[in-house]
Amino acid sequence: MNKLNSAKAKPAAVSIRNGPINGDASPQANGTGKRKSRSSTGKVNYKDDSASEDGRLAKRPKKVKVDDSDDEVLSKRNGKLPPAASETALLDDSDDDLPLNAKLAAKKKSIEKNAEKEAKAIRISESKLQKPTPKKAVKDDSDDDVPLAGAKGKKRASNGINGKAKTNGVKQADSDSDAPVRKKAKTVASKTKVKEEKSTPVKKAAAKKVKKEVSEEPAEGDEDGEEYRWWDAPKKEDNSIKWTTLEHNGVLFPPPYEPLPKNVKLLYNGTPVDLHIEAEEVAGFFGSMLHSTHNVENPTFQKNFFADFKEILDQTGGARDRHGKKVDIKEFAKLDFKAIFEYYNSKNEAKKARPAAEKKAEKAERDVVEAPFMYCKWDGRKEKVGNFRVEPPGLFRGRGEHPKTGKVKKRVLPEQITINIGKEAQAPAPPDGHKWKAIQHDNKATWLAMWQENINGSYKYVMLGANSAIKGQSDYNKFEKARELKKYITRIRKDYTKDLKAESMADRQRATAVYLIDKFALRAGNEKDTENEAETVGCCSLKYEHVTLREPNTVIFDFLGKDSIRFYDEVTVDRQVFKNLRVFKKPPKKEGDDIFDRLTTTQLNKHLSSYMQGLTAKVFRTYNASWTMANLLRDLKVSSATMPEKIKLYNDCNREVAILCNHKRTVGAGHEAQMEKLGDRIKGLKYQKWRNKMMLLDVDPKQKKRKGAEFFELDPELDDAWIQEHQNFLVEEQRTKIQRKFDKDNQKREDDGKKPMPDKELKERLQAADELAKKFKKENKTKKVVAEGRGPTVEKIEGNIQKIEERIRTLELQAADRDGNKEVALGTSKINYIDPRLTVVFSKKFDVPIEKFFSKTLREKFNWAIKSVEDDHQWEF
Repeated sequence: MNKLNSAKAKPAAVSIRNGPINGDASPQANGTGKRKSRSSTGKVNYKDDSASEDGRLAKRPKKVKVDDSDDEVLSKRNGKLPPAASETALLDDSDDDLPLNAKLAAKKKSIEKNAEKEAKAIRISESKLQKPTPKKAVKDDSDDDVPLAGAKGKKRASNGINGKAKTNGVKQADSDSDAPVRKKAKTVASKTKVKEEKSTPVKKAAAKKVKKEVSEEPAEGDEDGEEYRWWDAPKKEDNSIKWTTLEHNGVLFPPPYEPLPKNVKLLYNGTPVDLHIEAEEVAGFFGSMLHSTHNVENPTFQKNFFADFKEILDQTGGARDRHGKKVDIKEFAKLDFKAIFEYYNSKNEAKKARPAAEKKAEKAERDVVEAPFMYCKWDGRKEKVGNFRVEPPGLFRGRGEHPKTGKVKKRVLPEQITINIGKEAQAPAPPDGHKWKAIQHDNKATWLAMWQENINGSYKYVMLGANSAIKGQSDYNKFEKARELKKYITRIRKDYTKDLKAESMADRQRATAVYLIDKFALRAGNEKDTENEAETVGCCSLKYEHVTLREPNTVIFDFLGKDSIRFYDEVTVDRQVFKNLRVFKKPPKKEGDDIFDRLTTTQLNKHLSSYMQGLTAKVFRTYNASWTMANLLRDLKVSSATMPEKIKLYNDCNREVAILCNHKRTVGAGHEAQMEKLGDRIKGLKYQKWRNKMMLLDVDPKQKKRKGAEFFELDPELDDAWIQEHQNFLVEEQRTKIQRKFDKDNQKREDDGKKPMPDKELKERLQAADELAKKFKKENKTKKVVAEGRGPTVEKIEGNIQKIEERIRTLELQAADRDGNKEVALGTSKINYIDPRLTVVFSKKFDVPIEKFFSKTLREKFNWAIKSVEDDHQWEF
């Protein structure tokens, strides 16, 4: 994101996600093949000890002519910085046909430059504060005052000044981009560097001493005392110990299965079948979700469900007809779940239609059952527990193209659950007839209970609530780590740009990977057991088939990312990156082979930690997302905007960040219906506005001459058929409102011990709806509207028209916003990657209620952010 100053800098790269591919290089959907083991990555040597075939890049003769300008010495051209997708132009209704990432390119240069300037300013201010004596120092034009750790840091020290073609004090020879840079003379460390390295331990020791003197244990709040403002409290010395005392009541199990009525059966080839209760429950999982066509019509979902269903049938004695004869269930297509679906659907409808008093009583009962599990005592403080309910059994849905969608999630038993609790506390009692798997007292763990689920073999944890101190501290530390990265980002980018031409294959692969992670927000990627997990990849685990190259510098990524969401991106990269990827794909590599066969996530993160303690590839996503959001919000022209416009401007910025992080989602099944409903509301308001204009003529006919005939014309969208339908809707809506009000009044009278109102009262009230129907009929015939309300005047009616126009604008903004977000998951970036303090500052600065951006749950989760910057409108990421 931070663009280095360079006279030869190229325009910012443009990323086209989900864009079409023209030409021959159209990639196929990837990620379905099995991943080969990466045994070659176990012992990677970043230095080439020999000129073996797999140890070094092949050299070309000097006579080969350099084919493009990208082979210039890197210190001359300073490298082209990766755009951090922060450069996103706000959504403009006039160019909605353009891919959003194409619109982002305009802002990339300025955002990257801002990051570089800020990093430099921070380093200058820090160096002034840390300067011990005003001794004469050797001039150092390096971008970063922070030396790299160990020998690697010394090796990378650059003595090039003002972009001259020197690296490590030795002039670099031109080379073909696919050939390695020749080995140069060893770096001679400058006197300044030596002095810096000598002074560093002293500074660290002094800082540590000061910190130790200031730090003390935060005071523990009592159970119902004041709010524990941990963000204002001094930090603990030992972060490994999470608690001293811990008490809780364990977990809440889901209710047992209720068998289907005897008249509700699964049909196989038209024959009703009897099932064992376990098999019946599994059949009910599928039958109850027939309305979710996205899942039940998915062939993978059907295949996985049927395989698990058959297995349970075999274990429980199979299916039998009404005569007790065994029915061999062989084909999924012959199963009929309609009776089961209708039973569960009618049960749900009846539940929704219950009186309010019944619903209220049920909620009260549920609250009583849940109350003991909702809170725990953590170091004497009352803290809310997050997910204390054990997930009920059902069918696994997954996200994206998950290969295990449709498999049966089995019921979790107490024998699978491990409880973590304080030694002095009494362990919660398991349900009757059961026992816990284990009880432990690990005060370095933050979970209260744990079990392993059967689908992916992953562990599920019961943790504290999102608004707890421990969760808040975790979020705070994550965003502070990302803020710290801005001090080092320029140096990191300079180094990996230089290493794109490194002699060692491992160094080149590492530099290319960091480039892709920084520029395109790719996840690092971890090794997976492909037999038991979904075949998803990240940068370090990209396969040959996941990357397609198209001259001169277009790279097409196509793979399954986290949660099996397809990552498809067509991007423009630095020419040297393109050439490196071409080398990494050279024969004998083929489909199934790793692109980065000399790099693992562990090695990458170890390298990054040499710049900054605790820096991993994951931090880049948080940094790039928050830094991008900060710049986009700062550049907004908000002063004259209305409240709905401010909200949409914020959401537009959030959308750009979500696209940067590839936070996509499947368009919801109800999206079209929601948009249609919104459209009808807008049209309804336009009809209301037209009626008010007609009322204006009824009050003062001269207004037609003053305002012109066009002002009073009906909107072209509102034809006679739609108006008739809308009028009928308004009449029925009024009837429904009257009926509900009548029922509510009667319920209140009944609660107060009074006699309910007679049906005659309801009929009298419903006459208002009949009169409205007559009024509409007359208006359609005469094309005139009689002014409504007490003492209607021109001023009042014009005021009403203005209010309706504002409501129309608000709904149109909401519709555009919702349609723009149909394939983008704004919540993921807002919750996990964008520093919440940016949202709070925007909210305070432009007087937008925080409720417009954060739900009640998020306000609790980010209470620390809201409180810590509530009086600081100038806070910056």
